[in-house]
Amino acid sequence: MLMHLNSPLVGKNLSTRDETPIETLQEIPKQQMQVRCMQTSHLITIIKKSCKTTAQIHQVHAQAITRGLFSLHPTLLLTQILRFLAFSPSHPTDFPSNSAVSYPTKIFSLIPNPSTFNYNAVIRAHVLLYSPRSSLIFFTEMRRKSVSPDFHTFPFVLKACGLLQDSVLLAKNLHSELIKFGFLADVFVSNALACTYCRAGDVDGAKKVFERSLFRDVVSYNVMIDGFVKAGEIDKATELFDEMPERDAVSWGTLLAGYAKSNRCVEAIELFDCMVDLMVKFDNVALVSVLSACAQLGELAKGKKVHDLIERNGIKLDSYLGTALVDLYAKGGCIEMAMEVFKLCREKNVSLWNAMLMGLAMHGHGMLLLQYFSRMVENGVRPDGVTILAVLVGCSHSGLIDEARSIFADMESVYGVPRELKHYGCMADLLGRAGLIKEAREMIKEMPMGGSVCVGRITRRV
Repeated sequence: MLMHLNSPLVGKNLSTRDETPIETLQEIPKQQMQVRCMQTSHLITIIKKSCKTTAQIHQVHAQAITRGLFSLHPTLLLTQILRFLAFSPSHPTDFPSNSAVSYPTKIFSLIPNPSTFNYNAVIRAHVLLYSPRSSLIFFTEMRRKSVSPDFHTFPFVLKACGLLQDSVLLAKNLHSELIKFGFLADVFVSNALACTYCRAGDVDGAKKVFERSLFRDVVSYNVMIDGFVKAGEIDKATELFDEMPERDAVSWGTLLAGYAKSNRCVEAIELFDCMVDLMVKFDNVALVSVLSACAQLGELAKGKKVHDLIERNGIKLDSYLGTALVDLYAKGGCIEMAMEVFKLCREKNVSLWNAMLMGLAMHGHGMLLLQYFSRMVENGVRPDGVTILAVLVGCSHSGLIDEARSIFADMESVYGVPRELKHYGCMADLLGRAGLIKEAREMIKEMPMGGSVCVGRITRRV
């Protein structure tokens, strides 16, 4: 038996305990430390059932070293730690990225003669920590040491490839490896390869993989539809969508987003109506896209129906849905409703703030806009170029010359936003409208190169 019957730990369900992993580990009486098999088994149980974050793994690892628990089965314990890092990583922003990347590397380096599973785990861990080059280095080492890859190796190697710029050549090399090992028969692997080609901008390469696949599932079609949409080939995406034997929410949402982004707004709305009629469960991507289409067409009534649908289904207003609704109501002339939606959104990212600020600007609420801008900064949301442009436009429409001057002067020094041609143009236009001809001309002279078109439009007024 791995654990003595009289052990106080027998019969306890670690997955439902309130104690932290460290407290659980410290329960092992010192006299039982001699029972190495029990120690190893118990530590693995802690890692599997009690650890939830990388910080807890660090603590358990340190305690295990202190208590000498690595002496009997170091490879087994290190493999379990590496497995945790690969399948249950903390978010990369929870700790410095260098530490996040170096920890799985260090664990892996301690494993003698790492297996295919070990390589798969460290490759996966680095991909999830947005360190694709490290993943590919481990894959290269794996091949150099003649450790055979399996079906689980390539999907994350391909994902690492897709995270890099100019990765078409690398994708083709991996494609050759997959043919060599005969792994393209696996639909998960072939989907990953097609996705990599799409991310690299080679939709034709993805299409060849798709057409040669022996097995296709809904993901296979979704990958290609997304690839066609991003390549601007909406008609091909539509054709493939119509050929699908079955569709999921991603299929509908991807094509709908493609229509909206390509200004095919009528088709976007019609596709959404079809979703509703067929009782297809829509996701936030579809909702944001149809709201965007309604805003572009000025279809406020239709947008309100979508909003009602959101409320009836109890869908939480995240920052993306909130942005789409604020934009809809602001463009539709309902600035009060836009403000109400903005107030209801608990998550407010910079895009949501920008939509609200631009709405206030276009409706001539300059002073209120400045109040919202102050709240944005106070809440720790960093402005970007769109934010400052919205503020300057609002000041221009409301004749707030001094306020605009102050914001423009503080752009780089206070807000860390570099001045662009559009900001200079907005300021010159504002000054020209106010009759401050000399100051407007000085602003034009300060414009970066490339402002000739803007200057021609502005100088007709100044």
